[in-house]
Amino acid sequence: MIGHHPIKQILLDAREYWDHPGTPSNIRENFLKITRCGTIALGAEVYSSATESKLVYHTCKSRFCTSCGERATEEWKEDLKATLPDVAYVEMTLTLPAHFWPIIQENRHLLYGMPAMGAESIQLWAKARYGVRVILMLVQHTFGGLLNFYPHLHVLVSVGGLREADGRWFSRLKYDKQALKELMQSWRFAVITYLAEALKKRAIGPEHFGQELRTMLEEEYERDWHVYISSVMSKAHFVEYVGRYIRRPPVAEHRLTRVTERSVEYVAKDTRNDRRVTLRYSNEKLIHIMMQQVPDRGRHNMRYFGLLGPRSKARTWLALFVLLKQKQRPHPPRLSWRWLRLKTFGIDPLLDSLGQDMHRVGRLKPILAA
Repeated sequence: MIGHHPIKQILLDAREYWDHPGTPSNIRENFLKITRCGTIALGAEVYSSATESKLVYHTCKSRFCTSCGERATEEWKEDLKATLPDVAYVEMTLTLPAHFWPIIQENRHLLYGMPAMGAESIQLWAKARYGVRVILMLVQHTFGGLLNFYPHLHVLVSVGGLREADGRWFSRLKYDKQALKELMQSWRFAVITYLAEALKKRAIGPEHFGQELRTMLEEEYERDWHVYISSVMSKAHFVEYVGRYIRRPPVAEHRLTRVTERSVEYVAKDTRNDRRVTLRYSNEKLIHIMMQQVPDRGRHNMRYFGLLGPRSKARTWLALFVLLKQKQRPHPPRLSWRWLRLKTFGIDPLLDSLGQDMHRVGRLKPILAA
């Protein structure tokens, strides 16, 4: 039987597997937050109308929590739609050869250099071919449809760019077959150089030292890598697409078709063969899969480069909107949990059974279980 919060229940059923000092602190903290989310362990607000009252429990705010992640994602989407100018964009997907996946997985510090490598490869291409700087946002994913560790980048790139030499917006960048080949080569060179330097400085675990990895790097440099470039799209289309995967765990709760105290069934996406497959895991195995995807403390899935980078944005953002003859939009107000619940479930949580508004009248302090 599947409850309202199956991931929370799975974590509770197999708590002894992860709630101990041997679990990395960022993983343990996130999992503890999820188990307490929406319970009296975090406290609650008291709402009341003339005839009824209710408790609204506080949430955990973890980036790995399905419900809390949804609210953060909605706010991020609205803010980005307001921030970005109304120009044409494309989405790129930058992938790594499968041989590199276990190396990245076992040396997670390498993972956080990948967005910079991707951004640099695109910026160098745009500068060399058109003499422009582009708007860049990269979203890093570490999982695939089959819940495997699959590091790759989704990139939002403007179809135009700022030509700083003459202060003009050049809107005719061509992302054709030749561009695809050149971008693949640039990305491949950046990653190979990055890994070769890490190997040289012994920033890769000792099990990967030696001639075998050097040979792998040389062989992969001679092969074509998979790089995808979409057709032209709006910023809203890209934001809605990547918004489904950020600030939330890889396991989508609606795909859990069976949950028991010891095992689960999960309907996964096999994108290579364009089909759905049912996977069966013990609770411990599913938790192990989730542990691989919890971001390290202080790390973010979204990174901003090019004209959208923090330093560049401070210098040129206003001038860019003037060139485009557009007005900058103010940041949208913070979304309320009431609005999000209404949007998601179609039910206003602060209306009682008679349709009367309920108002906050007090607060309960957190009560942790003994």
